[in-house]
Amino acid sequence: MKVEEVPQDGEYLDKTNLREVCYALDEQGNYRQVFSVGWQAKNDALSLTWEHIFEEAETTRQEVLAGKKSPLAYHMKRRLLNVKTLSAYAGVPKKTVRKHLHATAFLQLDESILQKYAGAMSITVAELKKI
Repeated sequence: MKVEEVPQDGEYLDKTNLREVCYALDEQGNYRQVFSVGWQAKNDALSLTWEHIFEEAETTRQEVLAGKKSPLAYHMKRRLLNVKTLSAYAGVPKKTVRKHLHATAFLQLDESILQKYAGAMSITVAELKKI
């Protein structure tokens, strides 16, 4: 692909300061870095992926409303966190994080643990408690 052919089909990256680095041939036939705001095939793939993530988050939200899971499970889904990652970010053992995904265990949490989870997800404790 030549420098002038690098796709600039912005849908996601054009709304941010982020750019994707592509390598393309310049006039002298040398490869060089060219920034792109995206291309349609990648935009379509990202749209499908986010749609799937939002569907999973909505399913988890319904389980929280039914009392089957805790709000922590919902916020983890929305932020693409798994137990291992949240455990590392919050400094809470994985086994404990798994326990807190259950509604009854979550309701018994003290403020210090809630603050650890909220801090790890860059939200407030009040936001963590609601969905």
